[in-house]
Amino acid sequence: MSIRQITAIVLVAFAVVTSPVVTVACPFCSAVGQTLRQEMALMDAVVIATSIEGDSARNLETGEVRMRIERVLKGGDLVKQGQEVNAIYYGEVAVGRRFMLSGVDPPDMQWSCLPLSERAEAYVVKIPTLGEDDSERLKFYYDYLQDDEAMLSRDAYDEFAIAPYASLKALKPQIDHPKLVEWIGNPETSVDRKRLYLTMLGVVGDQQDLPFLEQMLRSSQKSTRSGLDALIGCYLTLAGEKGLADVDELFLENKKASYADTYAAIMAIRFHGTEGDVIPRSALVESLHHVLDRKDLADLVIPDLSRWSDWSQIEKMRELFLQADPDNNWVRVPVVNYLRACPRPEAAKLLEELEKVDPDSIKRANSFFSIPVPAQDTSESETSIQRKTDRKTVQRSENESKKPAAMLTRVGPPAQKGPLAPNGTVGTGIAAPDPVGFGERKAAGLGPMAATPNPWRLAYVVSLALSTIMIGQFLLLSGGPQASGL
Repeated sequence: MSIRQITAIVLVAFAVVTSPVVTVACPFCSAVGQTLRQEMALMDAVVIATSIEGDSARNLETGEVRMRIERVLKGGDLVKQGQEVNAIYYGEVAVGRRFMLSGVDPPDMQWSCLPLSERAEAYVVKIPTLGEDDSERLKFYYDYLQDDEAMLSRDAYDEFAIAPYASLKALKPQIDHPKLVEWIGNPETSVDRKRLYLTMLGVVGDQQDLPFLEQMLRSSQKSTRSGLDALIGCYLTLAGEKGLADVDELFLENKKASYADTYAAIMAIRFHGTEGDVIPRSALVESLHHVLDRKDLADLVIPDLSRWSDWSQIEKMRELFLQADPDNNWVRVPVVNYLRACPRPEAAKLLEELEKVDPDSIKRANSFFSIPVPAQDTSESETSIQRKTDRKTVQRSENESKKPAAMLTRVGPPAQKGPLAPNGTVGTGIAAPDPVGFGERKAAGLGPMAATPNPWRLAYVVSLALSTIMIGQFLLLSGGPQASGL
């Protein structure tokens, strides 16, 4: 492996770790893999080629197959139509079989092969012509979402999974509503696709779809409720603030609800607090307050209350901190971060009091987490539904109204677009539920990461990158692991 390759890998890893997160078309979806368009962007050359050798003529030891370039899609200055190249392919080869070849490291190009059907070739040839507009690209990929060829269907899905949410909304006129409902109701539809289709239904659906969605929400069959986070998100998009009562009843206020179901509901609430633009945050935080009464799950929502400038829960934070036991003391760190971000003087006073009780938790929060920064609110909407709640709404004092707007106002979705980034919007990521991390946080005694970048994590990544580069240089100069005795 060359220094250039090592450096490229390190830089890519560094960019992934440190880059901001923005909301994608399906906040609840995960791309299966790299799309063909992304792969093409990384290659030095991409061509359509024909095998001029069959199985009997090719080199069986190396797998090399002689091919002729029929069309150049990228890298016209490096390769030409009619040029013959060697590519490694261990699958079945017949004379005249068509491939997409992706090449790197000119001038001695190394080629990877993707066999193509006639339909797949037409698809691949179209990709370089799609341009940079996300909405226009999705119009092309939409027609292949349920394609009979698995490769095309998978690639189209992945393109939707990484596209900006705003681009999905722009696609509304092209989406076939009856067909979408049919896909969602089909028991053969995979969970990841069901999440995407539910997100799309939130764009094109209306209140006539609510009975269909509510039936799925209340179903006791796990298969019917698969993709629950997207299902709840879609239901709230179409039902509006009134739908929160059902979500509270089933998942947030219901202490018998499973961790996975509750987490799915929290993900849906987060989506609506960052990108949904349907329900005011003043209503969303009331739903999250119910989770504070479930001590094993309270740490999941405290960072959201901080980001959304809900400072009405200072006394509840005191209660959570003081009543924490060895089984749930990880909740103390997010409580401390909430109080650090709170602009109210009583929060600073409470921090001093809690430091006497557990100075280690205060130290961990200060050492490993930046102060959570409340997100900017761009929404003008206010709650209009009277909802039952056992919590008092804390009114802002005159002194608080003089504090910076970024610390006091509720938060709405920023008008930004970009690649993945939900599973949302700078500083907020929405992803499919992953309960696995819950036990790890308990074992570490830590709550969720703060919304702002962690300087300790950044320092670790930088040091790891530098170490990797140095090791690579050493191996290159010394002739490799065997020559160096490693």
